Order: sequence, then C-alpha cells, then structure tokens
Amino acid sequence: MQLRVFVEPQQGTNYRRLMLLAQEAERLGFDAFFSSDHYLRMGDGDPGPGPVDAWTTLAGLARDTTTIRLGTLVTPVTFRRPGPLAITVSQIDAMSNGRIELGLGAGWFDTEHTAYGIPFHSMGRRFDMLEEQLGVITGLWSTPADQTFDFRGEHYTIAVSPALPKPVQKPHPPIVMGGFGPKRTPRLAATYAQEYNTPFVDPDSFADARGRVMAACEARDRNPASMIFSAAQVLCCGSDEAEISQRAAKVGRDADELRDNGVAGTPEQCAERIRSFADKGADRVYLQVLDDTDLDHIRLVAAEVMPLL
Repeated sequence: MQLRVFVEPQQGTNYRRLMLLAQEAERLGFDAFFSSDHYLRMGDGDPGPGPVDAWTTLAGLARDTTTIRLGTLVTPVTFRRPGPLAITVSQIDAMSNGRIELGLGAGWFDTEHTAYGIPFHSMGRRFDMLEEQLGVITGLWSTPADQTFDFRGEHYTIAVSPALPKPVQKPHPPIVMGGFGPKRTPRLAATYAQEYNTPFVDPDSFADARGRVMAACEARDRNPASMIFSAAQVLCCGSDEAEISQRAAKVGRDADELRDNGVAGTPEQCAERIRSFADKGADRVYLQVLDDTDLDHIRLVAAEVMPLL
C-alpha cells in the first residue's frame, strides 16, 4: 500500500510552507506529494495569505525535491487549454527528471470561476471538454518527434503542431482521473487514465466505483489489472485522544466525524482504516493534510502508521 500526501492550498498557504511539507514527506518515505488545483477557499475562515497556483508550485517542487512523485488531484479542464497544459506538464516532467503526474477532471467549483473570471460551462459541456483535452494531451505526447499532430473537435482544434516538448516519462506521465460518474467517467478513465481515484467515500462506495471502472476496462478489452485504484481520505492522526481532538479542531472538524469520514484516530485506528480500503482493492491512499504547517502530523504517520501496513 502506497501512501501519498495531498494538500489543499486554496485554503490559504504559500510556497515555502508547501515546500517544507513536501521535503519532509520525501524524507519520511511517502510515495508522492499531490496538490488540489483550486483558486478559492472553501468554507469559512481566513483565506489569507491566499491560494497558490498548482502547476507553478509543482514546478518549484520539481527543483526543490529529488525523489518524491508530484501531481494534481485534479486540474479542472476549465483552467487551462490542452496544448499549453501539455507543454507545462512536459516541462515540469523534465525539471523533475520524470516524477510528474497529471490529474485531470471536469471541474465543479463554480464560485471560484466567478471570483477569477474563468468561464464555467454546463456539466455536459465540461465533460465534452474533458474528453477532448484528454485526446489532445495524449495525442501531443504520443506523436513521434519527427511528425506533427492534428485534432479537430467541437471545443479545440490543433493544426500541424510539432507536439513539442516531449515528456521524460514514456509513453507519457501517468494520467489520474476520478469521481463518481456511473458511465462516462469510467469510460474516459478506461480509455486514457493509468489511475482512478475515488475521493472521500467509505470503502464500500470505493469498491462500487472500482467495479464500474473495471467493467469499463473490460468493455474496451483493457486488462483491469493495468489500472491503479486509489482513495483519498482526510487525515487526522494523533498519539492520544487529546492530540486527535486538537488536530481536528485546528482544521474546523470534529474528531468523531473524521473517524467516520476519513483516516482518523490513533495510529492503529488509522492503519485499520487504510487496510479497509486495501481489502476493497485500493493500491494507494492519498492522505489529505489540511494543516500544512503541522509537520509532526506526517512524522507520526511515518513512524507509527506505515510500519503497521
């Protein structure tokens, strides 16, 4: 079971805080450091110092870390056009010596679009854009270096593109998709993704989503075993009840609620929750760290949860 650290910079942070957390996660042996891709705080509280840009941050971390994998969970198609995004990810893949992963989704948070002047379309149109972006990005990355790439869709048209630069990873950086759609999301994941992530649900709901994606893989004559399945869960681990409650309160949550809806409790309880996802077929768990200044939190997980797995 691989454990990954997952942060939410839109809640208010800066690059230095994220860098120190990523470097400590790397030192402790976590598999990856992933960032959400949002521009507006969710919920109440002080939004200061504000968000950071996910891909700018990952570019910095590509140079300020050496071994840990990096990525987004997930980038909305509304934020970036597919051609420039393919270039950005390829460049950061080179900067990191092949450690980048692209999480891509349809987007959902309409308020942040209004706050920063980003068009927010209907769900159906966003999914159409997602399907075309996946085709464009993988097409650009997969085009031989001595050939050009063309694409004509309803939302994006690419003509005689040199399809450069190429990413370091071959055939291309892993693509992560996720969500709960019953038909279209599993089909797109089976077509384009190397990993399918199910965020913030119980193990049984994770298993249901996993089953839909496995069926979609089989419908495409793809071996379901070629898909990595992962879950994302909020983390609240403490060595005793006082520490658990303190960490929960710091992020505006209740400890008992987090036990029901996340990886929370003592190290033994956290390990048991992670194992419950492994029993349902999870290969990875993303641990959502909501206080990015609390380095002792991930140190506790590394020291007392990881050995139990």
